[in-house]
Amino acid sequence: MTAEVTSDSDVSRETSSASRVSRETSSVSQSADNALLCVENLTHVYGDGKRGTSRAVTAVDHLNFSIARGETLGLVGESGCGKSTTGRMIVKLLSITSGRVLFNGRDISTIRNRADTTAFRQQVQMIFQDPYASLDPHVTVRDIIAEGIDNFERVDKRERVERVNELLELVGLRPEHADRYPHEFSGGQRQRIGIARALAVNPSFIVCDEPISALDVSIQAQIVNLLQDLQRQRGLTYLFIAHDLSMVRYISDRVAVMWKGRIVETGPADEVYVNPLHPYTQSLISAVPEPDPRAERQRHRVVFDPAAGGVGAGGTADQNGVNLAALPLREVTPGHWAAIA
Repeated sequence: MTAEVTSDSDVSRETSSASRVSRETSSVSQSADNALLCVENLTHVYGDGKRGTSRAVTAVDHLNFSIARGETLGLVGESGCGKSTTGRMIVKLLSITSGRVLFNGRDISTIRNRADTTAFRQQVQMIFQDPYASLDPHVTVRDIIAEGIDNFERVDKRERVERVNELLELVGLRPEHADRYPHEFSGGQRQRIGIARALAVNPSFIVCDEPISALDVSIQAQIVNLLQDLQRQRGLTYLFIAHDLSMVRYISDRVAVMWKGRIVETGPADEVYVNPLHPYTQSLISAVPEPDPRAERQRHRVVFDPAAGGVGAGGTADQNGVNLAALPLREVTPGHWAAIA
């Protein structure tokens, strides 16, 4: 038998990683007791690196955050940073590699039997990114919206019609739209149908997975305003996933910024926007266009280029050689955390 030798550098890396995870977990522990949703060390790895040329890719890396009842947490970052993967794990559309998600204090990985799964699906819903792909083109709007009602409740035909009509009006559509098909609607109208479908089972928590990214700019604000109105009316809690930081600031109470599968900054939305601490957050905010042409011409663009440092695949070091991917979150001001030295 050959003994496995562990080098000092391996021990150092493991100790550093454990310390980072421990400190990042502490950033949510104080509010976890009152949270509707609590994410602890959540990780997802695509592939296992064992089948031919396949390579294990860590899409989400020890994520920690909590969301209070009635709150909106904005999860922002560029494409590929792990935002949607996080949302899909929370709604049980994707398996969890390690870590856990607590909803109402219960670990969702323990939800297995039919009754518990039904109860979870009624409480947790998702609004999908693409309103063109998320609606079945061969099914009427009435049947799309009523799918959840049919699955989880026993209602007669009259009540089913009334419920669908009420939901259509709630999202700004008309009852006569119920017998039409998705292709007869604009992108904004289709997203309203998707919202009505999510509301049909009266959930308390909704993952909004980039619900406005496929829409015209003129329609985006309407959908965001609708989501805010529904939140006030129905006491909803949102995880709002997006790459547009300006819109995230508008709808969110708090913001969490993701980079390379990790949260690198989190805090009150206005605080993060006005005083960004992590260089990646600074670059995202500096990329937001100014509505005033004169201000736009004077806008200073912050370039975040860790590849120049060269640590790890794709580069993760700053100009001083500090490995940004290894830095733990620390509380800089009350409630405002950032992974900075």
